[in-house]
Amino acid sequence: MITARSRFAWCVTGSGHYLDESIALAQRLPDLDLFLSDAAEEVLPIYGMKLEELRPRFAPGFRLVRDKTASAVPVGMLYDDVYHTVVIAPATSNTVAKCVVGISDTLPTNMFAQAGKLGIPGIVFACDTEPVVVTKSPHDWVTLRPRRLELDNVQRLREIDFCEVVTSPAELEAAIGRRLDALSLAWNTSSS
Repeated sequence: MITARSRFAWCVTGSGHYLDESIALAQRLPDLDLFLSDAAEEVLPIYGMKLEELRPRFAPGFRLVRDKTASAVPVGMLYDDVYHTVVIAPATSNTVAKCVVGISDTLPTNMFAQAGKLGIPGIVFACDTEPVVVTKSPHDWVTLRPRRLELDNVQRLREIDFCEVVTSPAELEAAIGRRLDALSLAWNTSSS
């Protein structure tokens, strides 16, 4: 039986930017469910993460939730008081833009919108946050130059209620650490 607001909801979008580091942090959290957008399902294998290999990497009780319903049925678990925190990491500029203007047509954007409406804290690891971003592509390192539009959207996201925006793996770890402290929880120390 799941106790009220006892789990993390970790949403993955179609970004490869710090994907390995994001999943490594997710693996260290207690009571976590992983929510994948359709784009995440496409990107994970490109970065060497096969869906069938994800489950054993997480603690017992882990659930993998896929974006397979038109109305994002899994979002209903937010209304059942299952989750205390929603994390989107990494978040594409597309996801950030949708969150900023209230479009919730993917599992991660719908989780973000509904969590905010319920007052459930969210942490978003935005990808395009600096004028120059060096990131790992599936085959090499690339230099990206986010447009003013993407940078402005990250700033607008910071103004949304119940949302903390982070811009690096270290900031993500620190934000999650603060959330764990607030909930009187601790990082998992066992190797799954």
